[in-house]
Amino acid sequence: MTSKTTGLTLYTAPTPNGWKVSVALAELALPYETVAVNLLANEQKQPDFLALNPNGRIPVLVDHDADDLVIFESGAILIYLAEKTGKLMPANPRERMAALQWLMFQMSGIGPMMGQANVFSRYLPEKIPLAIERYQHECRRLFEVLDSRLGQAEWLAGSEYSIADIANWCWVRTYRWSGVDIEGLVNLRRWMDVMKERPACQQGVTVPVAMPALSKSDDKAASDFATAARTLVQR
Repeated sequence: MTSKTTGLTLYTAPTPNGWKVSVALAELALPYETVAVNLLANEQKQPDFLALNPNGRIPVLVDHDADDLVIFESGAILIYLAEKTGKLMPANPRERMAALQWLMFQMSGIGPMMGQANVFSRYLPEKIPLAIERYQHECRRLFEVLDSRLGQAEWLAGSEYSIADIANWCWVRTYRWSGVDIEGLVNLRRWMDVMKERPACQQGVTVPVAMPALSKSDDKAASDFATAARTLVQR
């Protein structure tokens, strides 16, 4: 008799959206199996992966203890894990709503705008200055919104650390890669410095492999990564 798979399986790649889930899993101390998805080899567009997520994007989480429940979209996965464990989500209704609002802020603003800044400044072979300026400027504006919020509270939801902090930090930490200036954003910098010292954050951003080119000043690594990633944009 074949034994049934138990626990959690995370299909992921070294990107901010993937890190959101691996950081949360580390914070929750939940064991899981990692399946690395090679985006450059287009594995996310293969039939077996599309059966899990028809949109062909990572991450995907499978909860084998919940009748092999499949969850895609990183924000949905974060909410699922918070509800499953009763952690990383404030119980107070006001702060719970704040956590959800700032999670959606990342998903609708920070992620898409930084993603477009990356495309136009890093990946496209033809540089379009107006587009680069537009998206980097919008990223800076969104960072200023975060800075303002973090001047009012320790964490994005208020007094408690939550999935909103995880989601936003996993993207904001790559500001250099997107060409976004954070000069003068003292509250954002304070929060980023605290976040990067959390053991779960340090662990989560190495899953499935470390990708220092996205967060550090390494010209050769950045150039090599951009060259490889360009194939994704051109497909």
